[in-house]
Amino acid sequence: MTNEFLWGGALAAHQFEGGWNAGGKGPSVIDVMTAGAHGVPREITETIEANKFYPNHEAIDFYHHYKKDVALFAEMGLKCLRTSIAWTRIFPLGDEETPNEAGLKFYDDLFDELLSYNIEPVITLSHFEMPLHLAREYGGFRNRKVIDFFEKFALTVFERYKNKVKYWMTFNEINNQMDVNNPIFLWTNSGVKVSEGEDAKEVMYQVAHNELVASAKAVIAGKKINPDFQIGCMVSHVPIYPYSCNPADIMAAEEAMHQRFFFADVHVRGYYPRYALKEFERAGYSLDIREEDLAVLAEGTVDYIGLSYYMSTVVKSDVEVNYSGDVVNGGLPNGVENPYIQSSDWGWAIDPEGLRYTLNRLYDRYQIPLFIVENGFGAIDVLEENHQVHDQNRIDYLTKHIKEMQKAMDHDGVELLGYTPWGIIDVVSFTTGEMKKRYGMIYVDRDNEGQGTMKRYKKDSFAWYQTVIKTNGQQL
Repeated sequence: MTNEFLWGGALAAHQFEGGWNAGGKGPSVIDVMTAGAHGVPREITETIEANKFYPNHEAIDFYHHYKKDVALFAEMGLKCLRTSIAWTRIFPLGDEETPNEAGLKFYDDLFDELLSYNIEPVITLSHFEMPLHLAREYGGFRNRKVIDFFEKFALTVFERYKNKVKYWMTFNEINNQMDVNNPIFLWTNSGVKVSEGEDAKEVMYQVAHNELVASAKAVIAGKKINPDFQIGCMVSHVPIYPYSCNPADIMAAEEAMHQRFFFADVHVRGYYPRYALKEFERAGYSLDIREEDLAVLAEGTVDYIGLSYYMSTVVKSDVEVNYSGDVVNGGLPNGVENPYIQSSDWGWAIDPEGLRYTLNRLYDRYQIPLFIVENGFGAIDVLEENHQVHDQNRIDYLTKHIKEMQKAMDHDGVELLGYTPWGIIDVVSFTTGEMKKRYGMIYVDRDNEGQGTMKRYKKDSFAWYQTVIKTNGQQL
């Protein structure tokens, strides 16, 4: 492992910034999502209703605490911070002619603060933060006009921060929306709702095409502004294992993996894979894919693949299960539990070796650098009277995953840019809107109802990760 390896932490603007209407910021698609819980889905409201609780509005109020929080990140030793630019801080509605200077200034100040501690910003352009106006008035990424709005947003921030940010990603976990059974993903990824009578999969593929074109246009524009930019895609990778060596199970897993590879295939290779074209043909989809779009996709390929890895899943060819929107496995109709591994309190399979497997599959397939930009353990942490938090379960989880990551690099030869565990400081959970599902190494005193002092406290994992970074992964 080289000294250039980027040890860091990962966050998303909508989950930790707060200040949802401060400094001229407009509402995003997340700002109309209420709090949920394990087994209780988040509600997407038409407007912001006075009697509903929207946990992302305040989040952990990083917007007003960023200097102290960045100082904590520096104390931990972070070499990079992966976060996002809230689109609605820059273009509150999304279709304005000129950007919001107050929003631009906030990120100038934030990036300057990070760089003063030699912390490299790693920035996602769109992390479930589409302007609500674009979703409501234009239909989100159903509408090709939104491609142009995204490109303008990208151009604006690329130009503004061309000397401050080197590493970029276009859309966070763009492939989540493959799970069309769970409406939260099309809404948060693309600002889209499926109407009664529509084929959700066809809608998703059309929306996906428009996003892929928008991503490619951003890559092309960014390279013109600064050829040294490293611009990647970002996918959620939940590998799919066959339940057994029964050839039917093997093929069920192989076919299901097309869901995992589709977006990365287009991002990296610049064209639609034949398995996708065959699916469009079989289903009779009528997609608006233009010749000029194909040229853009071919030109705007990415430099690296950013990925999140939390779990693996399993399919069995001869079963069909009732889908539950609370299962984060891609909504596989033949998904079954893996009898060889344990799960978290939220039902997420804990599979460190699956990370090594994932890194190998992706690197063998694409032969470009990878970047683990999310990996973490959501758990209920207890703040004791002395303000200590003993989170050995998190340390154990991360240690096992880092060991497998190191094997992928040192033994298998995978080229990896860095590792940024998810939620380096406690944040609002994306899937449930809870605070009690904590990932961070810094505890934030805030509960599910939005109560608390907002004070920050170091967990045991803080000192552990500090040592990991200081020893470049040699001491775990």
